[in-house]
Amino acid sequence: MNLGAYITRSSTFQPDREALICGERRLTYRELEGATNRLASALIGRGLTPGQAVATYAGNCAQAVETEMALSKSGLVRVPISPRLSVDEVAHILDDARVRVLFVDTERLDTARAAQWRATTDCLLITYDGGDVLTYEELLGEGDEAAVAVEVGEDDPAVLNFTSGSTGRLKAAVQTQGNRLANMRKRMMSSESAPAAGERYLAAGPITHAPGMPLLASLANGSTVVVLPRWDTELFLRTVERERITSTFLVPTMLNMLLAHPATATADLSSLRALHVGGAPVAPQRLRDAVATFGPIVAQQYGQVETTSGITLLTRDDVLAGTTTDPDLLLSCGRPVYDTEVRIVDETGAAVPAGTVGEVIARGPDCVREYWHEPELSSQTFKDGWVHTGDLGHLRADGYLFIVDRKKDMIISGGYNVYCSEVEAVLYTHPALAEVCVVGVPDEHWGEAVKAVVVRRPGADVGEDEIVAFCAERLARVKKPRSVEFVDALPVNRNGKIDRRAVRARHWAGAERRVH
Repeated sequence: MNLGAYITRSSTFQPDREALICGERRLTYRELEGATNRLASALIGRGLTPGQAVATYAGNCAQAVETEMALSKSGLVRVPISPRLSVDEVAHILDDARVRVLFVDTERLDTARAAQWRATTDCLLITYDGGDVLTYEELLGEGDEAAVAVEVGEDDPAVLNFTSGSTGRLKAAVQTQGNRLANMRKRMMSSESAPAAGERYLAAGPITHAPGMPLLASLANGSTVVVLPRWDTELFLRTVERERITSTFLVPTMLNMLLAHPATATADLSSLRALHVGGAPVAPQRLRDAVATFGPIVAQQYGQVETTSGITLLTRDDVLAGTTTDPDLLLSCGRPVYDTEVRIVDETGAAVPAGTVGEVIARGPDCVREYWHEPELSSQTFKDGWVHTGDLGHLRADGYLFIVDRKKDMIISGGYNVYCSEVEAVLYTHPALAEVCVVGVPDEHWGEAVKAVVVRRPGADVGEDEIVAFCAERLARVKKPRSVEFVDALPVNRNGKIDRRAVRARHWAGAERRVH
């Protein structure tokens, strides 16, 4: 099997149709096929072999999409690095994945150089948009346009998707070729998901995350992928109008910004037939507002890096029903999609009756089986073929899933996962702090915001701005606390440990659920 072969097929069936648009760069399927073949053959020509890792560390650009498809063709393992990560985090990924080549844009070139210097892995830097190292265009010149499709196995790694870890360090879910194929198949089978031939999908957010997941299915279907170089509300609206976008994916923060912007009311959004929201829970009122603004085209999905794709879907009809006859549906994230199974289990792993709160677990051909180089964490999350999500919820008798809280100490802010322990590990290195506790608190814009509740050391004099700046130097921007509260003591549980739930609870009093 080779997932890149679907691009070759689409280029055979509709060579002159637009395949990829980003800024001024517009490629037909024939041109995309040629570019991805040249890149794949150039990497092979430089001695890279199937199973070796190649990373991208860049904002949204057409070249990053081309790279993804070329890596599929050459059997190389893709390592998408969030453009928001810090030097230390990037260096950790380079070493952990043993990255051989790192594609980077000039905006992040200095950070990439610093990470390359700190890492022990010998890694070649290639820039997408100029600079004083080997450029993307120069590398393409080394390749050939003849079709490339290196054979890979279903269980071979395709993507190492690094996400924040509960242990305070980044960990990578190993998404196999079979996982990615199942993701593609699931999207292509659904009229709610991947655009059909001739339709146009807009990747409005970072393609290293959920907005990038539909790309392969969209291109395999023969549709056109439009990539927004950066999130900007007015740019989004102009792009939908100009490119006649038919479907898109937004995290709740983006949806909030659209609903609040006056230009949304006058923009021509008549081409949109599907607006999917995911990456974090959506407030019921926001779904009502979205239907009132965009019409009955709004759907919501739920999934994780560990499940490769969405495991449940609240369809457009479901959301519409939630605004009329069944308001509880707007608190649900939908029902299982196709060959995905979802259960609610208690602490022993036994299934519980409908309506009973327990941990959400899932299994299916798109579900991951392990973390990269993390056997202990793998054994905690992946058990007997099931992914233990760390989310607490219940199933309604008719199969709808409701997420009510998190079992893991995790915050979802603006669609990004932030583990409390990861931020706490940095806070504990500040010499003025004796004890710390990080929690997620409700935030109208971000869904949840990172809050640090801290105890100063005796005699220490430190303020909120200093603590926030300290974290900003050592963590990705999304992970730094947005507020700091100073207290004399933190509550503890019966075992003498800091009681995070008690700290968190007073900020969520009266909320419909313990997640936003």
